[in-house]
Amino acid sequence: MKIFSAIDIGQKRQINQDFIYTSEEPVGNLLNLFVVADGMGGHNAGDFASRYGVSVLVETIRKDKNFNPVKIIRNGIEAANKKVLDQSRKDLFMSGMGTTMVALTVVGGYAYVANVGDSRLYLADEQLEQITQDHSLIAEMVRLGKLNSQEGENHPDKNIITRAVGIEPEIKIDFFDIKLKSGNQIVMCSDGLSNMVKDEEIFIILKESKVDNKAQALINRANENGGKDNIAVIVVEPFTNEVKEC
Repeated sequence: MKIFSAIDIGQKRQINQDFIYTSEEPVGNLLNLFVVADGMGGHNAGDFASRYGVSVLVETIRKDKNFNPVKIIRNGIEAANKKVLDQSRKDLFMSGMGTTMVALTVVGGYAYVANVGDSRLYLADEQLEQITQDHSLIAEMVRLGKLNSQEGENHPDKNIITRAVGIEPEIKIDFFDIKLKSGNQIVMCSDGLSNMVKDEEIFIILKESKVDNKAQALINRANENGGKDNIAVIVVEPFTNEVKEC
């Protein structure tokens, strides 16, 4: 397994509300764990929400006695949801904070994915395929046929999300499992990448053999294209043995 990861504040923001976690080593009963979170909220609340939410997720997974990866990740996200919500209710300055969360574990030839919000996971094979579905107002309007994809891409309300960790007592989590094959690459990212770099560009960068750090190369392109938001990227190549750290 080969991992590239990087995070950047972007060109326009004063605070970085994105957070990433990577572990090729076991975390509890998971063989590995990768997480991207994009916080939201005023002051430093979004920054706190993403970091705190991921820390609760990881600590819950470490203690979980289950062996089913979906159940383990579900328990972790549900715990993070409760803790972030509790904290937002205790502190006026953190009221309304929340975070997206996309989590991945690779077990043998399968990837198990969980998603809340509009941070994404892509699978690169012969082309780039978005596996997760954005939980956003505009993405849902596109899915319902009320907007076409081009209208959705340029809509001013594109960043309004409909699900997040820490907003409601009950949380709905999407789960996906992917059968992997040799040559596959997995990309996890916040919308600071997906809003600034088209899927076709992402795919080209992933396939460029001369790129030393694919996550950093993707961030560089997002910044070249305007860098309007924080940018978080993890690239996982499941079937290689070399490790490349950022």
